[in-house]
Amino acid sequence: MGTATVHRIRPPSSTAPDFAHESERRIAELLDFYEIAWEYEPRTFVLETASDGRLRTAFTPDFYLPDHDLYLEVTTLRQSLVTRKNRKVRLLRQTHPDVRVRILYRRDLDRLRITHAA
Repeated sequence: MGTATVHRIRPPSSTAPDFAHESERRIAELLDFYEIAWEYEPRTFVLETASDGRLRTAFTPDFYLPDHDLYLEVTTLRQSLVTRKNRKVRLLRQTHPDVRVRILYRRDLDRLRITHAA
């Protein structure tokens, strides 16, 4: 798993994470603005294994906020993919009930004006 980098203020570009989507970068900027410490994709959770022990389903939330002990998953995807993410979050809550996780949907990002260029 390795050590995750905790960000408090926007890291220099040489150490900035390679975000999977522009909305993730914007969430990171918002967290930086409010000086909220964050880690990008620091942990993958095993959700389902086959009877022989092989991994069947895993989930890596986008952000972890260590000061709040909270994982955030950002989604701006079409509904069919959102449904899959919702299922994974549901499985995460069942298999790891001590883990706090929230999904930020496109409508949440729109309300924050995260998905629109400034």
